Amino acid sequence: MIILFWFALVIITYTYVLFPLIVFLRGRFFREPYTSAEIDCTVSIVIAAYNEARSIGKKLDNLLALNYPKEHLEVIIASDGSTDETDEIVKRYGGYGIKLLSLPRMGKADALNAAVKASNGEIIVFSDANSMFTQDALHALINPFADSKIGGVAGNQCYQGKKELKVNRSELSYWNFDRQMKKSQSRAGNAISATGAIYAIRRSLFQPIPVGVTDDFITSTRVIAQGYRLVFAPDAIAYEPPAESNSAEFARKVRIMTRGLQAVLVMRSLLNPFRYGFYSIELFSHKVLRRLVVFPLLTLAFVSPFLWNQGLLYQVVTLGQGVFYGMALMGFLLRKTALSNRKLFTFPLFFCMVYAAAFIATFNIILGRKIVRWEPNRQEVMKVTESNSKAFIKSDESIVREN
Repeated sequence: MIILFWFALVIITYTYVLFPLIVFLRGRFFREPYTSAEIDCTVSIVIAAYNEARSIGKKLDNLLALNYPKEHLEVIIASDGSTDETDEIVKRYGGYGIKLLSLPRMGKADALNAAVKASNGEIIVFSDANSMFTQDALHALINPFADSKIGGVAGNQCYQGKKELKVNRSELSYWNFDRQMKKSQSRAGNAISATGAIYAIRRSLFQPIPVGVTDDFITSTRVIAQGYRLVFAPDAIAYEPPAESNSAEFARKVRIMTRGLQAVLVMRSLLNPFRYGFYSIELFSHKVLRRLVVFPLLTLAFVSPFLWNQGLLYQVVTLGQGVFYGMALMGFLLRKTALSNRKLFTFPLFFCMVYAAAFIATFNIILGRKIVRWEPNRQEVMKVTESNSKAFIKSDESIVREN
């Protein structure tokens, strides 16, 4: 049990302390600069949409308001068998150069593959129907392609802050930390992967997306597999609303982690450090170990009480875990009260929710369960105020639009 205790403690310490520290130090002292400048190239924005009637019109207004030459921009919406008014809404924008692909239900991967095949741009930009770009986001996303070594650019996903969504307040803190990690990773080589809200790759590097995986991870990491860099553009900002409820957020995390682990299996060649260097260590630590650390956490929780008589350290670790998980339980029991807003409860609850999702996702992979169809659970996108008939996004991270 002492061996198990220390093995689990070392894995947990590496995952949460040593690995981030190594990444930050490497980004500070081992930089690999690249050129970023205004370039004249054609861009295709592709979006897979399934029953997005509540947000697709706002999304198209947002894209038409971007500060990018309209003659160099095309937008393709692949409607993946939508049964609501998604298709009808997109058709109303036909006069503005918006293209609709009305497809039978086939899943997000195949819908994106069809959209890319129908596109013409030198740079392919991927986004979600409920992600709203800032006006200069596209320029910030495209400029790094001025460097021939850059094959892909990951944009900066930000959540709209809604104080009543308690667990998401902890997630906002996590994303702020993750954003700093991406900056350090990018400075010293490659960002680990992109987020589906906003990212871009060279058209020549696109390969068809397989089903049952996270499309943003597969598409962005294939850039690295082909010998190009994937960098992070912090000024290429897209805002997304958080999940509508804790249960919706939990289901989303199970789905994302299951598809994410499956995607790592598909791209497992990138885990070879002799070919991909430090990126392989980053990928394993961030995308595999951080999700599997649920098992060292469970091991530590199980063995610690049995080692109580072995010394003060074991007693402190046991008590610390008891208090932490007790606060998570209190946060769950008090989730519908005013007390649930306290960080004392929200962070432990969020932490436990994440690793409960990771536990289920791991067994989905072990049992061969794939999540092929994508069923987005959208809340209504916040209103966007129009100014001179153009959507805009305020710097305080709130989105407002007039119906």
